[in-house]
Amino acid sequence: MSKVIFTIQYELEDGKQEEYLSIIYELKNLLKADGLEDYSVFKVKGKSNNYLEQYTFSSEEAFEAFDDNNDERVNILINKLSDLTIERSTKYKTLYQVT
Repeated sequence: MSKVIFTIQYELEDGKQEEYLSIIYELKNLLKADGLEDYSVFKVKGKSNNYLEQYTFSSEEAFEAFDDNNDERVNILINKLSDLTIERSTKYKTLYQVT
């Protein structure tokens, strides 16, 4: 089984960092799913309002099933995060481990 890393990188609107971090901390406590090995958030060096979320899944199947596992509160938080970002700054990447 190949691992999958899914990343979301975006730029926040000015002055939204505290609200963003509050949402991220709650989200980290809620995100639990079979096959989700890790959820981490990184600040992009040299870019004050840029962040990257990284999800690491144990398999392609776990990655594909992830959207089905989210509860209502997780979906609300993800929508709130989206509202804090600058429009069209979001970039997604899906990486499949080579075995």
